[in-house]
Amino acid sequence: MKLPSAFRAALLALSAFAGAILSSAAHADSGTVSLTIYKAGWIIGGSGGGGVLNFHGRRYPLSVGGLDYGLVFGGSKTVLRGRISNINRPSDVAGVYGAAGAGLAIGGGARAIVLTNQKGAVLELAGHQVGLMANADLSGLAITMK
Repeated sequence: MKLPSAFRAALLALSAFAGAILSSAAHADSGTVSLTIYKAGWIIGGSGGGGVLNFHGRRYPLSVGGLDYGLVFGGSKTVLRGRISNINRPSDVAGVYGAAGAGLAIGGGARAIVLTNQKGAVLELAGHQVGLMANADLSGLAITMK
């Protein structure tokens, strides 16, 4: 069976592209992250804090900041720990992570979230929140390396 040359070329290009995608995903690595985030607001809120990325036995300090818009009221401190996956180097953790969410913390409560940045890094975090905070908002979280 003979295939037309254009079809054969397209099939070859598609195979090479799929191989490159799978190859880069196969080489992606993971690390652990711990973050402490302070959040306060009234309609518009802000958050800031810091943390650490542990990657290949080294620790990298992180800064965290963000804005919230929607129903935001109160203030809280959230301590999160978890895993970051799909990174090739420590700088892949840096970027903007977006989320829509709702929550209520009076005194304390559990928190869990999964976020992705523009580089494809995936943060899976869980922890606890302390304070008085009610929110139903769109939020953005920017993580930078110090």
